[in-house]
Amino acid sequence: MRIDRITLTHVCMPLVEPFKISNGEVSEKDGILVEIASDGLTACGEASPMAGGFYSADTPESVWDDLVHVIIPALLQKKPGSLGELNAFLESTKTSPFARAGIETAFWDLEAQRKQKPLWELLGGQRNVVESGLAVGIYPTLSKLLAAIERYLRDGYKRVKIKIQPGWDVEPLLAVRGEFGRVPLMVDANCAYTRNDIEHLRALDDFELMMIEQPLPQDDLEGHAMLQATMETPICLDESAKDQKTVERAIELKSCRIVNIKIQRVGGLYNGRAIHDLCREAGIPVWGGTMPELGIGGAQTLHLATLPNFIYPTDVEASRRWFQDDIIDPLIEVKDGTIEIPNGSGNCYRLNRKNIGTYRRREEVFR
Repeated sequence: MRIDRITLTHVCMPLVEPFKISNGEVSEKDGILVEIASDGLTACGEASPMAGGFYSADTPESVWDDLVHVIIPALLQKKPGSLGELNAFLESTKTSPFARAGIETAFWDLEAQRKQKPLWELLGGQRNVVESGLAVGIYPTLSKLLAAIERYLRDGYKRVKIKIQPGWDVEPLLAVRGEFGRVPLMVDANCAYTRNDIEHLRALDDFELMMIEQPLPQDDLEGHAMLQATMETPICLDESAKDQKTVERAIELKSCRIVNIKIQRVGGLYNGRAIHDLCREAGIPVWGGTMPELGIGGAQTLHLATLPNFIYPTDVEASRRWFQDDIIDPLIEVKDGTIEIPNGSGNCYRLNRKNIGTYRRREEVFR
């Protein structure tokens, strides 16, 4: 894998509205674009941590440092010969999965361009159209929550996901069911509850939810197994599904019936596909989650979500749903609840250089 140049660009995109979940709130979205030039081709990946440790201990600053001081200098010396070798090298660095995903997904884009295939085809996907689901955060009032859902449902999203936390769960669910009836509905707790809340969480069975996403702390697989054994509603692991070994353990314990695969969390497409294959063999359906990433990361999640065991709608939504603009052309659009990946090779979305210049925070080039 010849490398002529690697360019890192940290961009920060304003959100359409602040996004609040159980453990924080953001009004901007950081992303680190990783461009790799090789033999006349330029490929792109995205490392996409939340600012301030919003989702994990990884931040834009720590991920930038991992890329600049650890991964890229070693990569330029190592020169791995295949995607498998690349993934093994990245795992050996013991760096942030966000940083590894930025590098790794760029090489997938490069390989797909070389073979003149769309990324979804290189991954083994079976279609270029993916269902999209609406996700909304925690709002200050029920009326604002309902208004947001009504506004975005006009695009035909295939399901609604609302964020919950102690004190904000039963009441908003009653309001959403009262306003929107039997719309496909799920909730996401982002680890906000504990085993002490199991009896309370059991009451959510009454709402006929598609799933409850990550109700308990990330490392409490046993607690999730206890909860799942007492509930009809499927438990979906998100933060817990951090690598193949952990997902294997969760399946053994019967901690869940669904798994959310996030490219950033698992360190790239190679690991994401491996977890998909593991879950498929175990009869556990999966779906594609987001941070949400900017356009490159979102597009790569769409490509991964074309694999056959991605049963539920992805959290990737229209670019304009989240961001005041985006760094890709064309923008991601939702029509009748689906996203169609454009024709082309690699990511199938081009970089919008003008917008990257507008929202750029810093840049560094390596040769």
